[in-house]
Amino acid sequence: MTLQQDIVGNAMQMAVVSLQPGQTVYCEAGKFLFKTTNVTMETRLGGPSNAGGQQPQGGAGGMGGMLRQAMGTAMQVGQRALAGESLAFQYFTSTGGEGTVGFAGVLPGEMRALELDGTRAWFAEKDAFVAAESTVDFGIAFQGGRTGRSGGEGFVLEKFTGRGTVIIAGAGNFIDLNPADFGGRIEVDTGCVVAFEEGIQYGVQRIGGLNRQGMMNAVFGGEGLSLATLEGNGRVILQSLTIESLANALKKAQGGDKQGPTGGLFSTHAG
Repeated sequence: MTLQQDIVGNAMQMAVVSLQPGQTVYCEAGKFLFKTTNVTMETRLGGPSNAGGQQPQGGAGGMGGMLRQAMGTAMQVGQRALAGESLAFQYFTSTGGEGTVGFAGVLPGEMRALELDGTRAWFAEKDAFVAAESTVDFGIAFQGGRTGRSGGEGFVLEKFTGRGTVIIAGAGNFIDLNPADFGGRIEVDTGCVVAFEEGIQYGVQRIGGLNRQGMMNAVFGGEGLSLATLEGNGRVILQSLTIESLANALKKAQGGDKQGPTGGLFSTHAG
């Protein structure tokens, strides 16, 4: 059953989802806005990759089945805790007719509905997830240690598999690119990556070498020492606003320009 949704708004978009009787959608805690009275809400630690997030039925699988589910839930919660994600999901199910639920992200910007057909997974940056059908599995993907250490960003990704609709959000405006249209590889500010399809190779590289120009890029360019690299043939979604730039703009408006004259590398932070 296809999830009927309408993304509305401009600077701060929201998703209005229409649920058919018995249809379930789930979101990360804190992304819910409103619902009609015939939509039930339940908060669970287990995600849909734990047998759809459902409780075991009438002893199905016996004590062993319940133990396996408990262990699976504990592992999933542990992964989310390590990733700094919310520990719980909220599930919404329509009863007694069609129901409506509203969701939103946490930053001013766009939202996007991705349709999964079961052949390709999607990966998204941390905190991009808003809501999804119960037929979509949510997981955490850890990038290789080398990528995480050198980049400082993008080490933890959200992973979506299965079939159905998943709604993501980002900051500013979105642009869709395919690295195959640009010679097979693009280089991006690490904070601008929102999501990409399975098959895209994601990595982090240093800006230039340890020479004069490399240090000039790092000190005065405002990008720090690293760029994200995206290679392959598939969809990539980028955002025009990074959380760091938004935070710096707000600090500057409050009377403290924390960037200073040299940009990213020597940025200071208010204590």
